[in-house]
Amino acid sequence: MSVTTQGLQLNIRQRAVRSAVELLSSMRFAIALLVVLSIASIIGTVLTQDDPYPNYVNQFGPFWADIFRSLSLYTVYSAWWFMTILGFLVVSISLCVIRNAPKMIADMKSWKDKVREGSLRAFHHKGEFALEGATRGETAATLGKLAQRLGYKFVTRESEGATLIAAKRGALTKIGYIFAHVAIVVICVGGLLDSNLPIKFQMWLFNKTPIQSNAVINDIAPEHRLSTSNPTFRGYAWVPEGQYVSTAILNQPNGSLIQDLPFSIQLNKFIVDYYSTGMPKLFASDIVVIDHKTGQRIPARIEVNEPFEYDGVSIYQSSFQDGGSQMQMTAWPMAGANAKSFPFGGTIGNSAPLKLPVGESVPGVDGQTIEFADFRAINVENVSNGSGQNDVRGVAHQTLKEAFDERLGSGAKSSKPLDLHNVGPSVQYKVRDKDGQAREYNNYMLPVDVGGARIFLAGMRENPDEPFRYLRIPADSGGTMKEWMLLRAAFEDPALRAQAAHRFAVRSVPDSNHELQQHLEDSALRVLTLFAGGDPSTQGAPKAQTGGFQAVAAFIDKSVPKDQQEKAAGLLLRMLEGATWDLWQLARTQVGEPMLTPDAQSARFVQDSINAVSDSFLYGSPVYLQLDSFKQVQASVFQLTRAPGKKVVYLGSLLLVLGIFSMFYVRERRLWFWLKDRSEASGKGVDVIMAMSTARRTLDFEKEFARTREAVSRALGAKPKTGAGDGGTDRTP
Repeated sequence: MSVTTQGLQLNIRQRAVRSAVELLSSMRFAIALLVVLSIASIIGTVLTQDDPYPNYVNQFGPFWADIFRSLSLYTVYSAWWFMTILGFLVVSISLCVIRNAPKMIADMKSWKDKVREGSLRAFHHKGEFALEGATRGETAATLGKLAQRLGYKFVTRESEGATLIAAKRGALTKIGYIFAHVAIVVICVGGLLDSNLPIKFQMWLFNKTPIQSNAVINDIAPEHRLSTSNPTFRGYAWVPEGQYVSTAILNQPNGSLIQDLPFSIQLNKFIVDYYSTGMPKLFASDIVVIDHKTGQRIPARIEVNEPFEYDGVSIYQSSFQDGGSQMQMTAWPMAGANAKSFPFGGTIGNSAPLKLPVGESVPGVDGQTIEFADFRAINVENVSNGSGQNDVRGVAHQTLKEAFDERLGSGAKSSKPLDLHNVGPSVQYKVRDKDGQAREYNNYMLPVDVGGARIFLAGMRENPDEPFRYLRIPADSGGTMKEWMLLRAAFEDPALRAQAAHRFAVRSVPDSNHELQQHLEDSALRVLTLFAGGDPSTQGAPKAQTGGFQAVAAFIDKSVPKDQQEKAAGLLLRMLEGATWDLWQLARTQVGEPMLTPDAQSARFVQDSINAVSDSFLYGSPVYLQLDSFKQVQASVFQLTRAPGKKVVYLGSLLLVLGIFSMFYVRERRLWFWLKDRSEASGKGVDVIMAMSTARRTLDFEKEFARTREAVSRALGAKPKTGAGDGGTDRTP
């Protein structure tokens, strides 16, 4: 039997129908569909699926993002064309199986016992034996036992005064072909059952539409909800600790559908366990499932890769989020010389207006709203500076083995050293002004050791797709930011700046040289005023350019010749550092703190403070919110799926394994013995012709034939005739 790429041939007059059925049922059409599905699956794997559309616009630009959306590349596996191809593939392979399976089953059942002596002599693998004094019945019995011992099933036929023994082994290889093709059909059907095709049908037939606005779930209209009898769905549920939900959210390209559940999920506690480095090693949720019909309460624990199934719905631990933690914070003004800090609080997921205490005034605070977005109690960061061993040129030295190790092995490896530590809690929020414009901030609660200095990290970004840029506020000897905030306010006090410039000039130049002292005082005051953003020439410029190093650089660029700018920059920076020291001491004296004695630690604090004050002009918020304490509330994100096709896919996978195993590792072999009595003139005896064939001739088969012929020779007690099995043709009956 031969398997061709031709399709099913119908004996009908309509040529178009006949050609369509032939094409649809042909192997070449099925292979073409498989290739298209493979390419589509690659696209769906490489391109992130079901992300918000703005993410794709940021990644590809508006032109290509719109084209990709029109092709449904953001939802490949639920696209109409993907489902259509999958349906055609099911029909095509089913017709292939319908066409070829009966022939294969008939061939598998056939004993091929219609061969004759001449046909067996034409086999390539054959052997001939001459037995003296033996009878045909005894020889047939001996060969039958031998075939049975070798694992063959056989039948015996009497024909034309001779006995034919037809044996076969490994006929299940034909079943392997059928199983492999049926498996593809079964897997595709299971995939269609678990797809959103049933949901699409409900949207078409029952006018179900996604909801596109935020609303209380209980108030959502029935046209946006799916019933508990929905045969298949995949959605998400967000459950804070101590609360429960009875619905799942099904994301759609243009909104969301609400899936009602036949039970409620109550989250008692969310559990996170960590390694010593601070990396999480266990996510688990202790839940109670409450049946709506019986009221029964079923406690369960859900861990990653260990779901809980109830009433046909599997509940998976997908992720976790903040469930409404309460923040207690201190608001530090980032503008003004006399503004004082004040307490501020809020809840994650909510917003609060930024109100100042009575009698306080901070520029830019009016109309500001704080939107609390997220809280993380543990942040594991790589605090290594990434430095390795460098040579005198500053080039990293690396052996050949280290170079190979860096490029081989796991893709998760890094050539840079990792020093993972938990740097403490952080809070993420947005500051939205009265015009609706917002900036996002991410502040760490505790100072972090950066390059040997303790630094408070205050992140800021203007767009969600940008990384955070961090303002580094140095911590004082008490581990707080009070000293820096004191110095920042002092920079905005003109009187303190003038006193600091005078003290710096008196410290630096003897009183005998009054003219130089006065000149230094004027220069120090000018650089302090420029740096603090109080110079009249910078008024009207963008906020980022009114102060800090940007203002000093702009002054040098306009006032100093090009060939002297580098020298002038060095002098101004040294004056700025010296005058800042005096400004800091004056600020401390003003609040009743003693002056400090200069040392390496205080000098480092002054340098870091100057850098932070310069960066603060880019911070963009009128206040800095420092996290003081919190009451954490966790929330679990569950994935809820009803997948009736899952077991169908499992069945298809089993059939596929069995089919491939049978096709590749089970070889069909046929064995024939032709027994004929010798003529009286030649003496009493039996002539035996042995022939053997297989569907795939391999080196293993050559060895098996040699072993089988040797076994026949031993069983009959006769050697093969010379030349038997060494010639012949490749013809098969």
